[in-house]
Order: sequence, then C-alpha cells, then structure tokens
Amino acid sequence: MQQDAKTDWDERIALRSDEERTFSFPDLDPPKEVSAVGGVGQVTIDWSPVDGAAGYLILRAAGEHGKLEPVDHHSGDVLSVPAPPYVDTTCTPGTPYRYAVASVPEVTISGRPSHTVGAVPLVAADTGPQVDVTVDAVAQGIELAKPWVPMVGSERLSQLLCTDRTGGHEIGAELEQALRRMHDEIGVRTVRAHAIFHDDTRVYTEVDGEPSYDFEVVDAIYDKLLATGLRPVVELGFIPRDLASDPTKTVFAYGAIISPPKSYERWHDLVRALVQHLLDRYGPDEVLTWDFEVWNEANLEVFWSGTKAEWLHLYDVTAAAVKSVDERLAVGGPSSAAAGWVDDLLAHAAAEGTAVDFVSTHTYGSPPLDVRASLERHGFGDARILWTEWGVTPTHFNPINDSVFSGVFLLRGMRSAAGRVDALAYWVASDHFEELGRPPRLLHGGFGLQTVGGLAKPRYHAMTMLSRLGPVELPVSVTGDGGGSLVEAWASRDRDRIAVLLWNLTLDQTKAAGAPELSRTVHVQLPGVDPSWQATATTLAAGAGDIASAATDLGDWPTDEQLAELAERSKLVSTPLEWTGSGLDLTLPMPSAVLLELAPRRD
Repeated sequence: MQQDAKTDWDERIALRSDEERTFSFPDLDPPKEVSAVGGVGQVTIDWSPVDGAAGYLILRAAGEHGKLEPVDHHSGDVLSVPAPPYVDTTCTPGTPYRYAVASVPEVTISGRPSHTVGAVPLVAADTGPQVDVTVDAVAQGIELAKPWVPMVGSERLSQLLCTDRTGGHEIGAELEQALRRMHDEIGVRTVRAHAIFHDDTRVYTEVDGEPSYDFEVVDAIYDKLLATGLRPVVELGFIPRDLASDPTKTVFAYGAIISPPKSYERWHDLVRALVQHLLDRYGPDEVLTWDFEVWNEANLEVFWSGTKAEWLHLYDVTAAAVKSVDERLAVGGPSSAAAGWVDDLLAHAAAEGTAVDFVSTHTYGSPPLDVRASLERHGFGDARILWTEWGVTPTHFNPINDSVFSGVFLLRGMRSAAGRVDALAYWVASDHFEELGRPPRLLHGGFGLQTVGGLAKPRYHAMTMLSRLGPVELPVSVTGDGGGSLVEAWASRDRDRIAVLLWNLTLDQTKAAGAPELSRTVHVQLPGVDPSWQATATTLAAGAGDIASAATDLGDWPTDEQLAELAERSKLVSTPLEWTGSGLDLTLPMPSAVLLELAPRRD
C-alpha cells in the first residue's frame, strides 16, 4: 500500500489541473533599478518592487551571449521570490554572469525581463568577509508581527484517536502531545489538517439511498484538539465513499477520495449539517473563531479528479452551505498548491457574488509569495491571507527536513512573511504523519517539526528562537558582503530585554550541508544598550541543536534511554558572551542562526 501510494504520488504530483482562464493577468512592467553585486561565493541581486507583482523570477546567463534562464535554487517548487534582494549561490566563483528580473503576477505567468546587469562572484580569500549589523535599541519600534503563531499543520486529526504504535510510540497520544507542545511552548493558536470527511470519521453513509450523518468521531477528535488549547481550521474534504462520483479516485496511503461528489445538493447538506452541529456543540463564541477551508490543492490532478469548473462549483456550494448556518462564519480557499488558482477563485467569486473571507494557498522551498495584489485586483482587499501549508520541501522522506538548513530556512521565511500574511503554517507539527506510509525510522526526512518520540528537530528549535523575540520590532541595518541577502537580522525589545535573531542562509538546497565560502564574520553593534547588561547567545548550527548529527550512531528506533540522551545532545544551549557596550563579534557559517539576548544582570 505504501509503495503504491508513493508511486502514484510521484507520477502525478507535478501535474497541474486546468490553467486556462477567462480573464487576463496584468502586463506588469519589469523591475527597474536592477543591480547585481558579486561577493565571496555569491551574487546579490536587488531591484525596485513593481506594483501588482506577487513575486519576481531571477534570470541568469553566463557571459555576454548566454541565454537567460531562471536561477534554480533546487527547492522542487516555486522559484519566484516575493521581494528583493535575492542571493544567488548556484554560480561559479570567478565566472562573469548577466542577471535580469521579471515581474510575476501569478506563478504560472512571468512578465518581460528587465535590462541585464553584470556581476562576478568572488573566489574565497584567506580572510572571510565581514557583515556589520547595527540595532537601534532605543527606537520606539513597531509591533513585531508573528506569522508562525496563528497556525500549524498536522496529519489528519483522526490520528489523535489511533492507538497503533510507530517505533514503539503510541500514535494518538504522541500526536496530541506534539500539538499541545506547539500551543504551550510556541504559542500556536490553530491547527490545519486534511480529511475531516474521510470514511474513518464515519460522518456520512447512505442507507436505502438516503443520507445518514454521524458526528460522534468528529466530536471525539475536536474535543481532544480543543483540550490541547488549539482550535481547528476545518478543511472541508475529502469525499465520503457513499457520496463520491468515482470512489476509485484516491490519494495517499489511507485512500482519501478525490472525485467530485455525485450530488452537489447532498454535499451542500452534509457541509451544512457538520457546521450546524459544530455550532450547536461548541457554541457560536467558539466556532465563529474557526476558519472553514474548501478542499486541498485541487489545482493538482493528484488531489482533484474533476475539472476547474467543477471545483469552482464545489466552492460556491460549500461557501453557501457554511454561510447558511451563520453569515459570520469564515470560509475561503483555494487551498492551492504552489500559489495557483488564487486569481481564478477571486475572479469567479467576484463574478458570482460568492463569499471569500480568506485566501489560502501553499508553497515550499521559497518564502511565500505576495498575493495581496491579487486580492486588490479582484476587489477582495479585506480578505485575510493564510498560507495553510509551507515548508522547506514538498518531498516526503527528504533528509533536508531533519537538517539545520531547514531550521534556518524557517526563520528566513517567517521574517519575509511578517506583516504581509495573516498566517504561515509550517507543514507539519509531528513526524506521526502517514500520507505515504508511517515513519520507517526515527530520522527519515519526515515533515514533522518533532520526531516520533517527541524530540525537537532544528525547525522546532527555530520556532523556539522566534518565540523568544519580544513584542516590539526594532530597526536594524545589515551591510557588507551578503548583508541583507545572505545574512539577515530581526531585532526586538521587551521592557527589559533586547533580542536579536541573526542567520546566514541561501535558498540554494545544493548547499544544505554547508558551504565554507559562505561563512561570514558578523559584527553586531547595539548603541544605547547599557554596558552593565549581560549577553547570551543561543546557537542553531551544525552540531548545535542538530539532531541529525547527534543521532549518527543510533539505530532505526532508539530505546527510551537513547532518546533521552539524544534529546540532551541535540537541545539548544545558551552561552554567556562578554558584553562591554562596544559590540559583539560572531562567526556565522551557512547555514546557522544565533539568538542574542541582552538583559540586566540578575546576580
């Protein structure tokens, strides 16, 4: 079953559904003021933003006469990025290149390239480059946006009731513990998961040809989830077998049915019955805070066997069903892969008068694109923006998921999203995840922020570092070779604490294991911070908070004693720094991150 599901997935995951449109995208101008500056092991490309662009595609050619091609940072998904600058580390030091940038109104559409600019990445010298970071610690500052707080992803929530074991660990109990930890330690508020209408929840059957509803399993699921402190994002899918037009069309090892319903009227009534039941059981004060999302990634053939027109009809029917219970309930979509079908849904909804309270979409391997322009184009400027899936890779069982690189990638994406999206949900909380089969070993490249057994991976450590930022964001300048592109900083203040998060990362996944030429010395200045304060540094790097390197001598499934030892060896550790008010010097390999915290001495 696992191999069959994986083979099916591998064959169909890249196949997009219908991309024909009845509307036109704007012909965006190419970016202006494009520049390319060569540094050691990298070229930083910068440009002026373009109104209406969801992102930008970086193009490169070798020499004067080479053909411009998109720069591929090997993410396995969307290559467009939401904003400047971009650091290219896929280049060869010493080779002259020409770069251009194209505006992107939507991921399947790319505009005209800008004029080209030349740059040469530099060969590493004996002395590594320095980046200077200056934090305005006495500035008034602004509210620090926290896009990781609203939402996290999870395996389907029926697994909360599962008493089976993986690697000797009970699935339901550990998934519940992992979700509780996201709430208690990181502050996450909601969880989004697939398949509330899968047949394992027994919500819908037909008896003598007539619909019958049973929400007992759904109640048990949501009761458990609410007890963790989290609320559900109710993804309305997939299709119950008795309601499917073609129950042979499935996805995942657990056989989620992806065909359109055989009766849209009965689908409407099922959705309405579920929503009314939830409102009756948990009360309007609770359920009015929930989001209801229509389907999952219908723009991929692997998730929807119907046409785009059929899915848009499904959206209309589903939104009407939700709103028929209470107009104040929030419904949205398209819950699409690779930022697709956002404009398709909005154009359709604008024409039909269908409600879209939030736009949801997904991407992997790059920071989330900026879909605000799409909302403005179609008259939905007040809709919220929820990236209900996001991560370092869309690939199951990929070792990069267990790496330090993935943790630092999480920091870069959250910083990019801050202030322009309402939620960026990392996919997923726990390695108790079985879309293509249950985990075969402790470290198997699973999507989870936490392992089976509940150990923190580098991405969970990155979440912990983010959670230690204060409520006030402070201005920060980053200059030098790769400053602002390779090396970034996020600074904050509490009443009596300054926290500065620094990282060194390229999106180039061929360098996930590290690249010595991209290491940087970072000099941090914090004028105005009392010289008597004490400073500490918490580091995420190879060998520090690094579960993959700490587990190299362990077997597939460590014993409980070995797990405890592994947790100790892979935890985040804070160390004191000498602070006299004159600045701090750090070495930041690529990939790595450091959280600096300065506060009055407690002794």
